[in-house]
Amino acid sequence: MNVLGPSLAPYIRSSRTLKKYVTPVAHWYADLMGYRKMGLKYDDLQVEENPQVQRALGRLTPRETYERSYRFKIASNCDLHHKPLPKEQWSKPEDDKRYLQPHILNIIKEEEERFTWDAMTVQRK
Repeated sequence: MNVLGPSLAPYIRSSRTLKKYVTPVAHWYADLMGYRKMGLKYDDLQVEENPQVQRALGRLTPRETYERSYRFKIASNCDLHHKPLPKEQWSKPEDDKRYLQPHILNIIKEEEERFTWDAMTVQRK
């Protein structure tokens, strides 16, 4: 298990039948969560206290960092007023791309590689 948690997604995507039945439920659940009504993306919900997530946030471009902080500002304002954004300002499912996940996966691979190299023992011939 990694920082992103267990995932059945690769198995579901490989089966056409499962994908056919699970995809509508996944879209329904994403809408039910309500983060899109606040203008947020899925990766905005990642737990920032995790060291891998903190390092991934440091690798974002200045533009991505600005957009993330702007989304948080808008969501805080919505929460303060106890109202979601107008429907035309909601995050669209096609715009909800995983911008942080590739960085997190890279960091996890780097940590595994670092552990492998650190655990290596040198033997003399």
